[in-house]
Amino acid sequence: MRKIFPDYLLLTLKGMAMGAADVVPGVSGGTIAFISGIYQELIDTINKIDFSFFKTWKNNGFKIAWQQINGSFLLALVSGIGLSILTLSKVITHLLATQPILVWSFFFGLVVASIYFVGKQINQWAFKTLVLFGIGTVLSYYITIAEPVGSPDSNFYLFLSGFVAIIAMILPGISGAFILLLMGSYAVVIGTINQLREGLIQWDTSILLQAITKLLLFGLGAVLGLKLFSRVLHWMFDSHKNATLGLLCGFMLGSLNKVWPWKKVIATRLDSHGKEVPFLEKSILPHHFDGDNSLILAVILMVLGFLTIFILEKTATKFSK
Repeated sequence: MRKIFPDYLLLTLKGMAMGAADVVPGVSGGTIAFISGIYQELIDTINKIDFSFFKTWKNNGFKIAWQQINGSFLLALVSGIGLSILTLSKVITHLLATQPILVWSFFFGLVVASIYFVGKQINQWAFKTLVLFGIGTVLSYYITIAEPVGSPDSNFYLFLSGFVAIIAMILPGISGAFILLLMGSYAVVIGTINQLREGLIQWDTSILLQAITKLLLFGLGAVLGLKLFSRVLHWMFDSHKNATLGLLCGFMLGSLNKVWPWKKVIATRLDSHGKEVPFLEKSILPHHFDGDNSLILAVILMVLGFLTIFILEKTATKFSK
């Protein structure tokens, strides 16, 4: 049985890591969930949430209903995700703007280690598993090189963006933020989150109302997408675990192109603050990089990223015995 300290505190910290990752176009919150060993519990928990919660609450009380949906796990995790998006996301985006090679190098090491340790969970690499691994790799790689579209403003498109992005956010290797960028909604969503933060700081009800309305539309789409897709993932893990893990490994392998530290900017865009940022990039070798490639530091951070997962994996194995 989990305790408030340190178990639920650790869950909140994992949620914060997921939230920070989901803000970055290229890193998946699902990957962080996989890395930290809570992915399957997260999918199973989401799958448990339905209208039977209210029936159980009525017949057996709130405590039993809360336990039925693993509510404490979800509350701790969602609290961390929300806190991170409102706070740490600003730090992450600042580091990406000032030290992109070093940040992406660390992420690259994380993802490489994740592929290795997730792959170790596959008991048998049957033909079906190999095929799905290949499909996941190609699909994920294609997503990383796809060209984003312009930002749409309609409420329905915002709802649709939430529906599609949340599916990507819970899939290791596919970044929900990058899907938003592809759909042209990234600047709108990040701008709305910044608007909400400013509204809270200034306590401006007009700004708050606009931000909350947009986020509610996005959130409704996300909740619907999350609920529908979690059922599919839950069934896949129960019935075809090796094939599902193979597919997820492929997603992560294909995503390495996006988190590769050395890029050549092909096109730029304006972010939510009107600042010019990279829009379309191409992966290049370090010695082709225009400027300081920080090769030694980058390699060190890749190793640190890999060792972070290695230590987490060994620690989790030790405590599970």
